[in-house]
Amino acid sequence: MLDAEIRDTDLRAELEATRDTPGFIFKKMELAQKQANRDKLANLSRDARRREVVRRNLAETPNDAEDLRHIHSVLAMCGLPYSRQPLAVREYERKQGRMSLVVEAGKLRNPETGNRVEQPLPFGPKARLLLMHLCSEAIRQKGPTIEVADSLTGFIRDMGFPVTGGAKGTLHAFKEQINALAACKLSVGMWDGRHAVEYQGMPFSRIDVWLPTSPDQMMLWPSTLTFSMDFYTTLAKHALPIRAEAVRAFAGSARKLDMYFWFNYRLHRLKEPTTLSWNALADQFGGDYGRQRDFKRGFADDLKDVLDVFPKLPVRLTDAGMEVAPAGPDILALPPLRKGK
Repeated sequence: MLDAEIRDTDLRAELEATRDTPGFIFKKMELAQKQANRDKLANLSRDARRREVVRRNLAETPNDAEDLRHIHSVLAMCGLPYSRQPLAVREYERKQGRMSLVVEAGKLRNPETGNRVEQPLPFGPKARLLLMHLCSEAIRQKGPTIEVADSLTGFIRDMGFPVTGGAKGTLHAFKEQINALAACKLSVGMWDGRHAVEYQGMPFSRIDVWLPTSPDQMMLWPSTLTFSMDFYTTLAKHALPIRAEAVRAFAGSARKLDMYFWFNYRLHRLKEPTTLSWNALADQFGGDYGRQRDFKRGFADDLKDVLDVFPKLPVRLTDAGMEVAPAGPDILALPPLRKGK
């Protein structure tokens, strides 16, 4: 009966290659399970299928140091805007616990006219992915100046986005965000009740930026980018490790990325189980929701998707909010913490 359950051509060929061998029955059971897994994936939606594939990959490669990326801890706790803000909105602020982030929109000089052009506030999943990529490259290359031209298009593709041009293409959307990030000013603050530290300034001290005059113009990336030394110093001290494999599962949603970053930062720092109220959750992840009941529904849906990838996360939604328990990095498929972290 197992023979009939194995339908895919490659699996059938693998089965026939082991026929009349001592291990044939075990190979048949293994291939039947592979077929069942493929069938399960085929019946899922595209996003659910991606989450399931990521969950399996993380389970098969726990603590994979080669898959680690990094983002600044403050950016993990205090995220950028979720959606596009009007160009007239020039400042955005987020506070969470003892951290704060203020983003001020800036201007870039048009290389054709010499005029300075207002840029929007960076927003959405693409801005977060770019920051993760650039922060990761700075940590990997061990310095504030990084090579980006050869890696950025590959990174976009690696995150699951098609590399397309035109007004509605992914390259145009990512270009808009890298311009917004290059122009903005960040104020990153941290305090502990006795001392306060705040970095204020441009995240990049040097970046060669092109502002295409039409959506169809060839999209060029800067060959190099230099973080300001102050920002790089705080990044090197407060870099938060994350799994690129997990980021792929949430690459299309700014809120799910923020939830994943937040769990990475918070879980192993908890001393005991705690409940975050719905008001606190709305402050952290509410974004554009106007009514709390809409936020509750949307947050529950997003948390379900995160749990699809990390089913052992010690979290539970209640009428009071979200119950969270302490957990080690292994729950998020991360290596053990170094001493002192």
